Amino acid sequence: MAALGDSITAGNPGYDPSPKARAALGFGDDPRSQYEYWAHRVDPRLRFRNCGVFGQTTAQISTRLRSCARGADALIVQGGINDIAQALSRPAPLRRLAIGDAATSLGEMLEQGKQLGLRVALADVLPWNRGYPAAAPLIDRLNRLIRVTAKLERVPVLHFNEALADPGKPDLMKLRLTADGDHPSFAGYRRLGAMVASRLGEPR
Repeated sequence: MAALGDSITAGNPGYDPSPKARAALGFGDDPRSQYEYWAHRVDPRLRFRNCGVFGQTTAQISTRLRSCARGADALIVQGGINDIAQALSRPAPLRRLAIGDAATSLGEMLEQGKQLGLRVALADVLPWNRGYPAAAPLIDRLNRLIRVTAKLERVPVLHFNEALADPGKPDLMKLRLTADGDHPSFAGYRRLGAMVASRLGEPR
C-alpha cells in the first residue's frame, strides 16, 4: 500500500522515511511516530511504502504519485495543511482560491490513482493547534471540499481530523494526541493507524 502525503504521512516529528531528511531536519527514527506502523500492527497483512515528505503542498505531493504507487495495490492520499499555511500569508481574497486549488490537486491524485487501477482513499486535514485560530476556517473549508471530492470520486474518506480533535474544542487536536501542536503524538498516530486498518484492511 502506498502512503502519499506530507509530514503527517512521513511520521514527523518522531520519524521520517528518508535518512537524509532525518539527518538534515533532526527528526528521529522511531517508527511508532507514523500511522503506517500502527496500521500494520493492527493488521499485519497491510504493508506500506511511506512516501511522506515534510513541508510539501498538494501540488508538490502530486508529482510523486506515480513513483510512490509503483507496484502497490492501494493508495492513501493525504495533504493540504501546507497549502493552508501558505494561504495564511496571502491577502484574504486569495485564500479561498488557494484552498480550492488544494482540493483540485487532491481530486486529480484520486483520479490518477484510480487510473492506475489502485484502491484509493483520501485523508482529511488534521486540526492545527499552532495555527489556531487563523487556520481553523481554512481547514474546515478544505475538509468540506475533501468530502465533496471523495464523494464525486467514490472513494472513502479517512476522517483523521475527527479522530484527533478535542471533543470540547474541535478546532484543536487533543493535547495527548499531538506531539508538538503540528503533528500527532505516538497515541495520535496509533489512533490514525487503527482507523486506516479498519477502513482499508481486507476481511479476514
